[in-house]
Amino acid sequence: MLNKLLGFDPKTMKMRTEIIAGATTFLTMSYILAVNPSILSSTGMDKGALFTATAVASAIATLLLAFMAKLPFAQAPSMGLNAFFAYTLCQAMGYSWQQSLAIMLIEGVLFIIITFFNVRELILNSIPQNLRFAVSAGIGMFIAFIGLKNSGIIVANPATFVSLGNFTPTATLGIIAIVLSGVLMARRVKGSLFYGIIIATVVGIPMGVTEIPEGWIPVSAPHSLSPIFCQFDFDGFLSLQTVLVVFSLLMVNIFDTIGTLVGLAEKTGIVKPDGSIPRVSQAMMSDAIGTTCGAMLGSSTITTYVESASGIAEGGRSGMTSFVTGMLFVISLLLSPIFLLIPGAATSGALVLVGVLMLDSVKKIDLSDVSEAFPAFITMITMVLCYSIADGICLGILSFVIIKLCTAQWKALNPTLIVLSLLFVINFVFK
Repeated sequence: MLNKLLGFDPKTMKMRTEIIAGATTFLTMSYILAVNPSILSSTGMDKGALFTATAVASAIATLLLAFMAKLPFAQAPSMGLNAFFAYTLCQAMGYSWQQSLAIMLIEGVLFIIITFFNVRELILNSIPQNLRFAVSAGIGMFIAFIGLKNSGIIVANPATFVSLGNFTPTATLGIIAIVLSGVLMARRVKGSLFYGIIIATVVGIPMGVTEIPEGWIPVSAPHSLSPIFCQFDFDGFLSLQTVLVVFSLLMVNIFDTIGTLVGLAEKTGIVKPDGSIPRVSQAMMSDAIGTTCGAMLGSSTITTYVESASGIAEGGRSGMTSFVTGMLFVISLLLSPIFLLIPGAATSGALVLVGVLMLDSVKKIDLSDVSEAFPAFITMITMVLCYSIADGICLGILSFVIIKLCTAQWKALNPTLIVLSLLFVINFVFK
């Protein structure tokens, strides 16, 4: 029965190994339970409700993947797209968090539709491969910048725009968290990001950064979802800007999910000689359904986590691994006081190190050809300097189309890219 439900074959797999693998994956990616509420609460959303939404959405998506795809992967709110939600949609573009949740819902429904009809192949084939790698790296830089900003290590400066901040207790704790997370990860400690957050939180107590409420207890009933559950606002949706935002989200989600799935599948050894991955469509569908459910619960877009590689390294090979991870997310609902105690500075290490991990895709970019390297560079640097993932993607595609046209490399272009570029120009003109 376990073989049919979760792909667990007792002849070639061990239950103990699968359980340990699932626990390892959870431990490695559980920092999301602290970081996601911290990022999204900057929009005015209730932090306690966000913790519940993060845990429940992660559990639903991961359990769906366990039963649908039977693969040892885990899913949770994307570390790039939660930043897009809070800092681009809400802060830079002026959407309310209710409108942003509605955008996430629409993106999830569209992702279900294009996954079902296999439209994603058409979209994927239209985007140059080097730009896909640049998007991932650019998001990593953006996340790291947010981590440095949130802890006060990098601050605004009227003369130079940004500069190194003062060594306040908050900034000092952020530096400790970053160095500690880097050392733990370099020493290959499983769950290094999680341990880095916990140790930094404890260190922050005598520093006055971590504040323990009076009468605090580590275990409590889950926080209510009512403040953010299905709080959608569809006002002003019939605009080109919103269409472009939804498209950008869809692009990032597709690239992030497929890239991660391909990389993890290689580590499990299930990739077929022709390059195909068994049950990849089911994995994509669980991601799409998870994103839709996450929006309803009040969380940002769901994606497959590269941290799943830690569980695979422990020997996880079936849906049993992801089932264990999903159930641990359910159990974490009772531990919200611990995770909500964590100050933003303590999560800086996780944000910066996730940025380091995402930078891995830079080495895949063809830097020998300027017509390829230039658009990739524009994509990455403008994500950070414009403080917008969407602007980075738009400017990257635009620069790619322009430089290919000016160098007579028309074969590198396709009708989809041309149409997208025209839409981006219109968006920037009337922005």
